[in-house]
Amino acid sequence: MLDIQLIRQNPEKIKRATKDKRVNSKVVDELLMVDEKRRKLISEVEKIKQERNNLLHGVKGKPDALIIEKGKKFKEELVQLEPQLEEVEKEFLRLMCQIPNPAADDVKFGKNESENEVLRKWGEPKEFHFKIKDHLEIGEGLGMIDVNRAAKVSGSRFGYFKDDAVRLEFALVQFALETLGKEGFMPVIPPVLIKQEMMQGMGYMEHGGDEDMYLLDKDKLVLVGTSEQAIGPMHANEVINTKNLPLRYMGFSTCFRREAGSYGKDTKGIFRVHQFDKVEMFSLVKAEDSDQEHDFLLSLEEKLFQALEIPYQVIKMCTGDLGFPAARKYDIEAWLPAQGKYREVTSTSTTTDFQSRRLNIKYNDGTKNSFVYLLNGTAFAIGRTIIAILENYQQENGSVKIPKVLQKYIGKEKIC
Repeated sequence: MLDIQLIRQNPEKIKRATKDKRVNSKVVDELLMVDEKRRKLISEVEKIKQERNNLLHGVKGKPDALIIEKGKKFKEELVQLEPQLEEVEKEFLRLMCQIPNPAADDVKFGKNESENEVLRKWGEPKEFHFKIKDHLEIGEGLGMIDVNRAAKVSGSRFGYFKDDAVRLEFALVQFALETLGKEGFMPVIPPVLIKQEMMQGMGYMEHGGDEDMYLLDKDKLVLVGTSEQAIGPMHANEVINTKNLPLRYMGFSTCFRREAGSYGKDTKGIFRVHQFDKVEMFSLVKAEDSDQEHDFLLSLEEKLFQALEIPYQVIKMCTGDLGFPAARKYDIEAWLPAQGKYREVTSTSTTTDFQSRRLNIKYNDGTKNSFVYLLNGTAFAIGRTIIAILENYQQENGSVKIPKVLQKYIGKEKIC
């Protein structure tokens, strides 16, 4: 959430930023009205408590009838006001959680993804002199992907990885481990079920965000859609020594998303499924280091895909396509020959102190406590990376070359 002082001092700016993210800006006006009522009640309650304390402080020996009567009056007033304050505090917190993180100043205004910026491209799409197959035809032909049996067992938008698909997955994980380990990222395998309040702390449940999640209401738990959602809350209600910053984690987990509303080619094969594995980067840094860290995460994503020698483009999201907690976001879109276009395979976002305020994660620099800045970035979304490998490295005879950087983990040069 945002600092209430920032909202009080810049209401019109926050309203514009809220509207830019396609959220009704009336929530800011509602919040400020509730905040005014809240502050008035806090003042009244504190005044009564202070008067009561002053009254009791001046009593020596047994209080007389007048003192007792005044004490009862103060108690009755508090009995009336404190429940009101409790309800107003709940409404205040609810409204605070409805206001999105404003886009960073360098983010372009735009209504939706059609207005995102292409920053740069790397690599040239390969020319094929034979009929291009999509990843599903290749994967089924090589016995690597089975969506039909998965549908029988689990329903649509699930898939079995078999044989060399499994080897490819763990080759990618091992490659990420080695690459990111050298950059100071600590490997983590986090829980995939987290408390609902922790997911709310990450800022993904507002304005319909929970509709894409698998909620276990009986247990008040949520299945994560990315390991960052479990890694961020690791340090909830903690104060980190500034000497330990930046803290960098590399999470590997299975992820779960409903993918409501997706249709067409995206639902064929394993491009948009309900369950997939992912390697995620997550950083906790000081405010002044956050922009540099964001560039660093993007550079690592590019380094990984350049090592795979897969053509891609870097996209900077406009305001209308930014997620609720993100202040800035970049996507890498890999070239998929069967679709004849670039498709998202990674993203990296800075959420500034938006999530850390909700989770109460601070650092101490020796003089004061400040909220850390949190950033995340995909190393490999395994399924989509395997799609990119299969389609870009396919051969006319139906085999698939393995990217050179992965061959040492798999022990061969070709899948056939």
